Amino acid sequence: MTSTNDIRASFLDFFKGEGHAPVPSSPLVPQNDPTLMFVNAGMVPFKNVFTGRESRDYTTATSAQKCVRAGGKHNDLENVGFTARHHTFFEMLGNFSFGDYFKDQAIEHAWTLITKIWGIDPARLTATVYHTDDEAFDLWRKISGLPEDRIIRIAGADNFWSMGDTGPCGPCSELFYDHGDHIPGGPPGSPDEDGDRFVEIWNLVFMQYDQGEDGSRSDLPRPSIDTGMGLERAVAVMQGTHDNFEIDLFRALTEAASELAHTPREGEFKTSLRVIADHVRAGGFLIADGVLPANEGRGYVLRRILRRAIRHAHIAGAKDPILHRLVPVLSGQMGAAYPELVRAQALIEQTLHQEEVRFRQTLDRGLKLLDEQAGDLGEGDTLDGGVAFKLYDTFGFPYDLTEDALKTKGVSVDRSGFDAAMAEQKAAARAAWSGSGSAADETLWFDIAERDGGTEFTGYAADESDGVIIALVRDGAEIEQASAGEDVMILTNQTPFYGESGGQTGDSGTITVQDTASAIVSATSKPLGRLHVHHAKVTEGTLTKGDTAHLSVDAERRTRIRANHSATHLMHAALRRALGEHVTQKGSLVAEERLRFDFSHSHALTPEDIAAIEADVNAQIRGNDTVLTRLMTPDDAIEAGAMALFGEKYGDEVRVLSMGKSDAMDYSVELCGGTHVNALGDIGLFKIIGESAVSSGVRRIEALTGEAARLYLQRQEDRLVEAAGTLKAAPADVPARIAALVDERKRLEKELAEAKKALALGGGAGTGGAAAGPDIETLGRTKFLGQAVEGLDPKSLRGTIDDMKAKLGSGVAAIVAVNEGRASIAVGVTDDLKNEIDAVTLLRKAVGVLGGKGGGGRADMAQGGGPDGAKAGAALTAIREALAS
Repeated sequence: MTSTNDIRASFLDFFKGEGHAPVPSSPLVPQNDPTLMFVNAGMVPFKNVFTGRESRDYTTATSAQKCVRAGGKHNDLENVGFTARHHTFFEMLGNFSFGDYFKDQAIEHAWTLITKIWGIDPARLTATVYHTDDEAFDLWRKISGLPEDRIIRIAGADNFWSMGDTGPCGPCSELFYDHGDHIPGGPPGSPDEDGDRFVEIWNLVFMQYDQGEDGSRSDLPRPSIDTGMGLERAVAVMQGTHDNFEIDLFRALTEAASELAHTPREGEFKTSLRVIADHVRAGGFLIADGVLPANEGRGYVLRRILRRAIRHAHIAGAKDPILHRLVPVLSGQMGAAYPELVRAQALIEQTLHQEEVRFRQTLDRGLKLLDEQAGDLGEGDTLDGGVAFKLYDTFGFPYDLTEDALKTKGVSVDRSGFDAAMAEQKAAARAAWSGSGSAADETLWFDIAERDGGTEFTGYAADESDGVIIALVRDGAEIEQASAGEDVMILTNQTPFYGESGGQTGDSGTITVQDTASAIVSATSKPLGRLHVHHAKVTEGTLTKGDTAHLSVDAERRTRIRANHSATHLMHAALRRALGEHVTQKGSLVAEERLRFDFSHSHALTPEDIAAIEADVNAQIRGNDTVLTRLMTPDDAIEAGAMALFGEKYGDEVRVLSMGKSDAMDYSVELCGGTHVNALGDIGLFKIIGESAVSSGVRRIEALTGEAARLYLQRQEDRLVEAAGTLKAAPADVPARIAALVDERKRLEKELAEAKKALALGGGAGTGGAAAGPDIETLGRTKFLGQAVEGLDPKSLRGTIDDMKAKLGSGVAAIVAVNEGRASIAVGVTDDLKNEIDAVTLLRKAVGVLGGKGGGGRADMAQGGGPDGAKAGAALTAIREALAS
């Protein structure tokens, strides 16, 4: 038997041999079409090549493209498990020509691969062509030799493909395989064509026209080829079955599910086991491509898929969660072709287990309510829409899950009643918001969110993507257009731009509309916590509501922000390890150039503390562990050890970031919705540059990462080298050289102070005027010794006064120290005179002359000063006059 992996490889190898460039599968989240929920066809990644917006270095290509059809207009969810060929996830094999070859070579390739390489019996094959495509009809007859009755002309949209209302389009030619008359169904175009006997295995699209807005069609200058073959259907043919769930891949998954649920693979629960197998595969690939369960957007589609699988696991009798236990089987079957499954296996398992545990807690109650309300209903009856809404609103049952649960009983659901209940709830929420006192501009955002839903954030996995402009806002009101030079707030249905929140600054970058307009995004905000609003200036052309725009984040800036944010988590953990578990976050700023982190702690960190924290964080960076993300309830996250900010409001689900390892445990586990590095080594380097007090009991650390940290250290080293040059010493000897210079300076300062003191004591009259004798004057009956000295340290005034008093024996001493124009003065009175002469009174007379106020002390010693050092002599004269009077 040829395996699924063999057939996929054989297809790609055949076209590689025919000169086609092998192109890896794109992620399931479209990178170039914001109107699609998921990639749903093999040509989607090449759409811009077909339209001419993008060129590549090849003109022919081949791929095995991952596809999902479980949301929007391409939604096969409700059929999965009940039919032989419907899947939520499937692989589309394709070969493509971008103006290289056309119909003849496309048909030649198809027939050669199918009949000669794979050996499928031509007698079982039937081709269809668009009813007016005589060229394709003739080519099939010539190349394949099929009789004319097995080349069927089909009219209508099924055999004519278009990319949209306008643009490239063309006729199709489909190849069908006949599984035999023992299977019900008829050939294409017959009344019973929907049976399983004749199965389409390959669709060849001949892209040859350009459709205008008026519906007219003109020939494309370079006709192209787009083909799509469902791998699962091709494998079924090759493995001799009409049922996709009987191929080796699905047999492995359904057998594993059967064993885990303790129920036979064939029998009563056959459909449920098939649903489980299909949905685990879809869920695994979506999670591997960055989609996590959520309450809106792509995450909600994933949640619906998983909850449908969980319900069928419940139906099949599984007593415990089983979905996560199927992931190793899936990875073993498909991991070689899609290594992202292997890389993300741990995350897939954790997410599936968590979803199953959570939903099982409400599933029993929800199904009990459904049984109570639908118990008396039979085939052809309808369940009240209000009951369906209660299941959705209270238990998280998607509408289609309720439909699915009633499908086997032939009971339908009143959709209009469900929609009416939903509208009533929204109206009540709108009224509550309007009465909440919120600002008018927030009311505008609420209206937009109610109308269009929240923004789908694609920035966890990508720095750029396309989006549809759903609102333009200026001066608090919506507008239809914004032209060059205007400042405007732009809202798109999806965006890679992170809106400022949780301490992380918002992204900046560009928004462009192909060939018509562009805008510079300076900041991104996040009103209501659901919308990502781009604050922009239109630089060229005119932006119009409804435009498809390309959004590109400033990738270098985001890289720095991500590194700083992840380093903040590591530092938080390091602080708790170094200082104690009382350390909790009190605030943060994560910007492109630095990070700031406030935390609870009573005293300053020592240099040893800072060194230990830096070493701890850098050790985790060198470990280069992958950063893991899980989606959990806040309570479950905190119970699992995640750190959360006290007082912070969290929704019913949070992202939990796990970073690093320490003693086989996660080093850091925190609730966080920000963007982060993929692996800790991406941070590069961590350096603390400041530690200070913010308020009582709160400290602040400022730090750098990556290139900013390296440049900081480089600047520090440059300064060291410069200092070494000045000191004429090697950099390693600078500390010792500086210590020696400091000691020498202290000695010289001491010697200078002693010299100035000696001058004050024995230097003649100085600026004090004439003296009675070389040093001492006699004023009335009192001896006086006064001196003014430049550069004398004010701290030495008291000691100098004591020495001057000792020299006098009996009398009054005064000294003025002048430093940088300012004067400090001290006045002393010997003990025998302090009852007669008050040092404070004399001081204040001098201080007034110096332009100062006050001054104080005791009767025997007083000190003060003033700003006018030029009047030092006059101040001493004022003291003399007071003593002489």
